[in-house]
Amino acid sequence: MRVSFHTLGCKVNQYETQALEQLFAARGHMLVPFEGEADVYIINSCTVTAVSDKKSRQAVRQVRKRAPNAVVALCGCYPQTHPGDVEGLPVDIVAGTGDRVKFVELAEQVWMERQPITALDNALKRRIFEPLPAGGLEGRTRAMLKVEDGCVNFCTYCIIPYARGPVRSLPLADAAAQAAGLAAEGYKELVLTGIEISSWGHDLRDGTSLIDLVEAVCAAAPDCRVRLGSLEPRTITEEFCQRAAKLDNLCPHFHLSMQSGCDATLKRMNRKYDTARFFESVGLLWKHFQNPVPAITTDMIVGFPGETDEEFEESLDFIHRCAFAAMHIFPYSRRPGTPAASMPGQVPKAVKEERARRAAEAAARMERRYLEQWDKVEVLFEEERDGLWRGHTTRYSEVRVRSGENLHNQLRRVQVTGVGEGYLEGEIILEKQ
Repeated sequence: MRVSFHTLGCKVNQYETQALEQLFAARGHMLVPFEGEADVYIINSCTVTAVSDKKSRQAVRQVRKRAPNAVVALCGCYPQTHPGDVEGLPVDIVAGTGDRVKFVELAEQVWMERQPITALDNALKRRIFEPLPAGGLEGRTRAMLKVEDGCVNFCTYCIIPYARGPVRSLPLADAAAQAAGLAAEGYKELVLTGIEISSWGHDLRDGTSLIDLVEAVCAAAPDCRVRLGSLEPRTITEEFCQRAAKLDNLCPHFHLSMQSGCDATLKRMNRKYDTARFFESVGLLWKHFQNPVPAITTDMIVGFPGETDEEFEESLDFIHRCAFAAMHIFPYSRRPGTPAASMPGQVPKAVKEERARRAAEAAARMERRYLEQWDKVEVLFEEERDGLWRGHTTRYSEVRVRSGENLHNQLRRVQVTGVGEGYLEGEIILEKQ
């Protein structure tokens, strides 16, 4: 079969698509672009917002119109949480977020028999981590290593615990073995990812925690950069920082999930920390990762139900205190099925958009100040686009250089020559310099 994928949503979805690609390829199937002609089209969906659901439905309808005789499959978080919503869609396979190995067999079965199949389980009853092949089939630069699935935080705006179920962890020895294997394949950076990697190890009940996993992965792949995915702020403790700072190949880039810089808003969100605890985490990272400073990045939701002008101003003041290296700003999007969707004080769209604009402007100023401090940086180059090679530093700052060399998957020293909008400009430093 000719199989193609369209992936929406987070890095975990991207990882799982890459794993499915490998599983299909291992059974002799050919991978083709989603825009081209295929026998099976797979939409790996996201359901973080109602907009995500809409994009998944649009993708299904567009591909069905373009390829009326192909097998169309919809999998991922959207059908897992809203099976009733997808009943009327022109799909042949409906699957959720579990048993990806069986999904390959379902696709083969439907292609042969031409009978539609729905395969959904109860995510909240899952207790076992499903191991999947790590890495990807494309150019080997950065590989994602999924080490955890599930979440039990139940933030009031989020439906993901219902889509993914409780916390399940990839055993430490297995994670280390996968890391070593990816390094041997030629990857030079590994990204530890999951739905909530700060919860890694909670289900193993053997006393291990995320920092134990990080140490094991760094040791298993000593010549690879190791980058952490999004962290719950309470992960950052004195012990975590002391141990992490000793790992030479751990990228000093920490994405702390903030969501709001106002305690009253955090409480309505059912977040498990306040601004004082968040700022304590920032201070610990500044203390233990010096010369130069670490990159601390975050997410921020503006216009959450009940957010007043005063509360928004509190958040703005707080992000300036934290001096983030980069931020993702999201206007609150109502997610049906979550407590926040029915909360009083829903903020008008125009107000949310204005707050998002102001927060984004503040974030851009902080990012520029962060970028302006760099003189020479080490860059892992990934791709050439529009005549410029692009890559990232250990702190995940994008760098662009003009070069006639093939820099793909090369680590090179770069002299910074300027700062663009969200990236550094530079020139390759020749070895003799």
